[in-house]
Amino acid sequence: MRIALYQPEIAGNLGTILRTCACLDVPVDIIEPCGFPFSDRSLKRAGMDYFEHVRYTRHADWDAFRATVDSPESRIILLSSKAEAPHHRFAYRENDILLFGSEGSGVPLTIHDQCDGRITIPMKPGMRSLNLAVSAGMALGEALRQTGQFPE
Repeated sequence: MRIALYQPEIAGNLGTILRTCACLDVPVDIIEPCGFPFSDRSLKRAGMDYFEHVRYTRHADWDAFRATVDSPESRIILLSSKAEAPHHRFAYRENDILLFGSEGSGVPLTIHDQCDGRITIPMKPGMRSLNLAVSAGMALGEALRQTGQFPE
């Protein structure tokens, strides 16, 4: 299981996701450019002292990230407010990569087309979206539960 973040815009969200993934032993792929300097103080504040425990890879762009998805067992699963399949009814696999778009604009349609699945977190009607870090935690938790990959 991996988390991939497409052009994250808010340092605090990235820091929180890095901290979550450090605690759950899940690698993170950061698809640049980020909307902030990677060494930003708020990124470090949200991630606290967990940075030495998280495995993350920074990719220059989408193509550089795609080049690392070399396993036929790996699927890219996009979380999107525009998807229809609920995340808790999706059948996750151990090698899935959960892809999250940028906070302001998600991912381009060309990337939607390259994903193996599209899921959403059901919400009350009239609500637009959840916070990126909250969404990542919810989806990752369900994926780890289904695949039995929570740390011992």
